[in-house]
Amino acid sequence: MKTEGKIDRQLLVSTLILSFVGIVIFLSAALGFLERGTSYFSSIALKQIFFAFLPGLFLMWVFSRIDYKKWRRWSLYFFIGAVFVNLLLFVPHFGLEYGGAVRWLNLGSFSFQPSELLKIGAIIYFAAWLAGVKDEVETWRFGLLPTVVLIAIVATLCLFQKDTDTFFIIATSLFFMYFGAGGKLSHIATLVVIGVVLLGSIAFLRPYVMQRIETYLNPSANSLTASYQIQQSLIAVGSGGVVGRGLGQSIQKFGDLPEPVGDSIFAVAAEEFGFVGSVALLGLFMFFVMRALKIARAADRSFGSYLVVGIASYIFIQAFVNIGAMIGLLPLSGIPLPFVSQGGTALLLLFVEVGIIFNVSRFSTVK
Repeated sequence: MKTEGKIDRQLLVSTLILSFVGIVIFLSAALGFLERGTSYFSSIALKQIFFAFLPGLFLMWVFSRIDYKKWRRWSLYFFIGAVFVNLLLFVPHFGLEYGGAVRWLNLGSFSFQPSELLKIGAIIYFAAWLAGVKDEVETWRFGLLPTVVLIAIVATLCLFQKDTDTFFIIATSLFFMYFGAGGKLSHIATLVVIGVVLLGSIAFLRPYVMQRIETYLNPSANSLTASYQIQQSLIAVGSGGVVGRGLGQSIQKFGDLPEPVGDSIFAVAAEEFGFVGSVALLGLFMFFVMRALKIARAADRSFGSYLVVGIASYIFIQAFVNIGAMIGLLPLSGIPLPFVSQGGTALLLLFVEVGIIFNVSRFSTVK
């Protein structure tokens, strides 16, 4: 590992391009709210720019200057703090219910989604654990067992919040970290079996999860209820053709497409920029993730290496699941598209996490 230098330029350029493209797509998608009045559109746009996007860029720069090795020292306390904040959701008057789920903390005029803290908290703690046990990760005691326990803690917190999507993202990211750290193949297979059984149990016990699967298998059924979003999304994607209708010209975002600035925002982008633009956006995500993984490889199985793998994995999985759902390859999930979808807590912490990757790149020699 080299002494501290400059951040990786290629990752910086890809991040800035993704951020700029994301805010352009978001503002175009937000035009769909003009039917509710210009003041509503202005409120949505200003909140995204001045309370999430610009502060996020600033935080990214700040965290790129903080030595990432300090996070290892405080990893356990950070994870415990994230767990505690998530437990506050179940305290009366703290948890804010929306859509039948309690996932936000009510702090007066400010609401906060603590599961976003749980994401980075679990990743930082697991990265510290993997760096500490080193080759003993192949053992049951120091490899498989701690991984299962950590995933079980995350599952308990997320599933009580009725947030299956976040649990899937965190658990899959931890799985990739364990795999990258050199977990024993038989233990990796055990994790896969546990995951399949757990997801099957969740689908059986949670009717809304089963409904998503049924809608995925038969998207033409219940076109006015459960299948409405995917059908409108596919109409938007198909309407884009090869080169799209043009920036700001989406039709589906004006009342037909649910959550045009949320989990459906890729459908808006596909309608306006077409197949070419959609592939370009996918290419940006792929380049960002591949560059981050090169930085992780250069860090040579250190704390920084596992930390970058965890962050890059969660960004990739979240983008993959969001886009896959919008084009009918995966069941609908409600997961936002990183750098693009509306989000206060999520976007701010995303930029913080990218800033951490930048700092790791300062100590890594990447070709």
